[in-house]
Amino acid sequence: MQAMVLERAGSPLVLRRAPVPPCGPEQVLIRVRACGVCRTDLHVCDGELPQPKLPLVPGHEIVGEVEECGAQVTGLQQGDRVGVPWLGYTCGHCGYCLAGNENLCDEARFTGYQIDGGYAEYTVAHHRFVFPLDDGQSPVATAPLLCAGLIGYRSLRMAGDARRLGIYGFGSAAHIVIQVALHERREVFVFTRPGDNVAQHFATSLGAVWAGDSETMPPEQLDAAIIFAPVGALVPAALRSLRKGGIAVCAGIHMSDIPAFPYHILWGERSIKSVANLTRRDGEEFLALARNIPVRTETETFALSRANEALAALRGGDIRGTAVLVTD
Repeated sequence: MQAMVLERAGSPLVLRRAPVPPCGPEQVLIRVRACGVCRTDLHVCDGELPQPKLPLVPGHEIVGEVEECGAQVTGLQQGDRVGVPWLGYTCGHCGYCLAGNENLCDEARFTGYQIDGGYAEYTVAHHRFVFPLDDGQSPVATAPLLCAGLIGYRSLRMAGDARRLGIYGFGSAAHIVIQVALHERREVFVFTRPGDNVAQHFATSLGAVWAGDSETMPPEQLDAAIIFAPVGALVPAALRSLRKGGIAVCAGIHMSDIPAFPYHILWGERSIKSVANLTRRDGEEFLALARNIPVRTETETFALSRANEALAALRGGDIRGTAVLVTD
């Protein structure tokens, strides 16, 4: 098979021919059809997340078909359409797992980080950590749901019942979560990089009641804000936009340092929360909801061999929606 391989953090991916990975007894071998390019992939490839498995095949927004099932696999069969998310394995017996917080498991392993992912024609995944998908769903349109959608959904739930919701950074996750928020009859206020009129227009075209620069205060105080951009300086900016009792949700797995800020913008029982990974329950709930709304994803496709171009475009803010690698 062909695979795009990270051989050293901070270096471009290399196109390699590699053996199709063997399918273990609890695994399924998947023929990859599409794999979204996530900002977390950038953090892994740029060396901002510590100790990735090297060499590594990145990618954790995977859609494909089951080619082979291990001897202990149940509930799946050859030909099934499946999705593979970031969470690739948990122990199942620690206090976090038993309490329903498997996203915090100390033994968790993650697709495209400690487990080879979807920047390849084939991948393997533990059968308990894949999601069955409808055959009629487009692989390209579905791929962004497997991380951008899931993390956006978990972030929205952590924002509580906020009626006036701020979103900082309008990329892949934001353009999905705004659709869920509007379905729930929330008002959405979007903050982008200064001068990014394209992203602001995209946000208002999807239903945002206001879009402006991240340095600007919104026209009304917010009940909650979700920060998707990996910029620590946005945390105090978000706190300033919140009413008393409001919540600032940090949605990324990596963020630059948060600068010192005056206590009075936190006072008034405002709070800061972080989102860590996802659970399988998040996936089941969100994928069902996304079908019912239905959520529409904006995508730009790249051939597998152009993965470095896709990453560069994402790094430069040149992707509207989600970049998706295709193997056909």
